[in-house]
Parts: sequence; C-alpha cells; structure tokens
Amino acid sequence: MKKRIIEQLETDEEDAIFYDGFDEAIIGLDLSSYRVIYSVKKCIEILCRDMNEEDAREHFEFNIIGGYVGEKTPIFCSDEY
Repeated sequence: MKKRIIEQLETDEEDAIFYDGFDEAIIGLDLSSYRVIYSVKKCIEILCRDMNEEDAREHFEFNIIGGYVGEKTPIFCSDEY
C-alpha cells in the first residue's frame, strides 16, 4: 500500500507523512489533503508486538494520535467496531 501511495504522490507532485513501523496499518490516502490514512486497529496490533494492549493503547493515544506534525499529519480511521 505504501508503495502505491508514493507512486500516486509522485504523479500528483505532492508530499505525505508516513509513521515509521506502521506501514502494515496503512489503509489509504485522502486525495483532497494527501494525508495518509492508518487503521487504529492495525496500529494497536503492531504496538502489541512489543507491549501489552493497555500500554499499546496508552502509547498510541498519547504519542501518536496526540502528536501533530504539520498540515500533512496522518489520519486515523477508527475501525475497531
């Protein structure tokens, strides 16, 4: 998915921000803002490889969702329902 998004960005001459270690959680690209879209569920699953679920959720909410890295800050899709 990341490779396809990079190809689209090159075609449209746009930039995007990718979070290291979360390539498996990418589910798409918002074409109006060129922001990468990540699955919350998949991000938590990736973090659970190195910590328990409670710590993973806390880390995700505070350090990832709570972080702002500019106008291209990625979007997180809540898909845990």
